[in-house]
This record gives sequence, structure tokens and C-alpha cells, in this order.
Amino acid sequence: MIFEDAASRIHRLRRPLNILALETSSAWCSVALWLDGRTIEREELAGQRHSEMLLPMVDEVLAQAALDLSALHAIAFGAGPGSFTGLRIACGVAQGLAAGTGLNVVGVSALAAIAQASSAQRVLACLDARMGQIYCGAYERDGEAWSEIQPPQLCTAASAPDLTDGEWVGAGGGFAVHGPALARRYDGRIARVLPDLHPRAREIALIAVKLVERGMAVAPDQAHPMYLRDHVALTVEERRARNQAATEQS
Repeated sequence: MIFEDAASRIHRLRRPLNILALETSSAWCSVALWLDGRTIEREELAGQRHSEMLLPMVDEVLAQAALDLSALHAIAFGAGPGSFTGLRIACGVAQGLAAGTGLNVVGVSALAAIAQASSAQRVLACLDARMGQIYCGAYERDGEAWSEIQPPQLCTAASAPDLTDGEWVGAGGGFAVHGPALARRYDGRIARVLPDLHPRAREIALIAVKLVERGMAVAPDQAHPMYLRDHVALTVEERRARNQAATEQS
């Protein structure tokens, strides 16, 4: 099957831009349908049930909009970083749905989605990566899009990346878990903290719109999650070493 360039597809169809977005990188499972500026959403706290909840939620938003997959221009998914299993679920479902209908796929950073949800100008997005580490990235709003000041990375709170001058907002669950250590690391540079924000399909869709318009969607087999950890299953000794390092830095 031949997959069109996303921009060419939009031009050829001459219809409002419709994008389905999936996000399962955290304990939350969410789906959003972007309909040329209007959004239909579903979100539930899934625990470990993402795989059984995701497709029914997709069916619900499509049914509410009275659309089928053929009316979409692309499928977006939260590419991570985040839960290894969750990332595979969202990517796999996006690939499967897109491959069956000739659609393209676009992966969106979960950290960028948190920045989008913050409504701030400069955001340090941070998620707990467990084992004494965090996933973090720094973003600055550039009109309706975002400039990546520090790319997504895996690190400890004590070795979190430098920030440029200006007022920054800290966002994401990493601040709920590693707040004191991050406060010491930035020593007053973080003006405000939004620890309850998590990646959502709504923000994945908002960011995906710009990416699709720029022709950055790809064929399903070219879409991949963002794995920042070299390997997922650590040995007991590796976990003990990581925990010890985190204790010494706190």
C-alpha cells in the first residue's frame, strides 16, 4: 500500500483537517479526535488496562463525530517517554489503524504535550522515570508552536539540564515525586510548578496538527516510540545502585 505525503493528502482531499490522537504513556488512557478546531475527548485512569480500553474509546469518539477512519487525515500517538508497555500500545494501535486505511502516523513527545497543557511560555516538563530518575525536556512557546530548548532526556534531578534565562514553569508528575531535588537543582529558576499535569491525547492532537500541516507524518512502519532508557529490565544490582545514587543526591 502506498502512503501519501500528509500535506499532499490534505491538499487533495480539500476537507477540514481531522486527526485521531492516542495517549497511553502514563496511568491514564486518553483518546481525542481533532475536527478542524473542535475536539472530542475521552480519558480514564486505566492502571494496567490500556490495551482493553483504547479501541473502545476510539470507537466512541468516532461514533460521536459520525465519522469512520477513512475521514481522517492522520493518526497521532504519544511517543513518550513514559511507560514501556504504554508506549508500545499507543504506537501499535496507531500503526494498525493507519495501515488498514492508508493513513499516515505522527508521534508526539509526551513532554511536549505537558508543555502544551501548561499554557505557559517556558516549560520544564518532567515525568517520574522511577529508579531515582526523571524524563525531562525544556520547551519555549514560539507563536502557536513550541521550540525545543532541551530535548527529552533521562537523568537524575540533580543532573537535570540547564535552562535559559527567563521565568520557567515546572510541569508534570516528576515535580510531585522529585520536587525538593528539582528545587535545589534550579535554585529559584522555577517560578511556578504544575505537578498534576500528565500527557493527554488532546494536547497530542493539538501538536500533531502543526506537524501534519508541515508534512511530518510518516508511513505506519516508520513510526516508533521514544525509548530513552537503554534497556527496560534492570538487574537487582542495577536497581540497587540506582536507588543508592538517588538517595545520596537527595
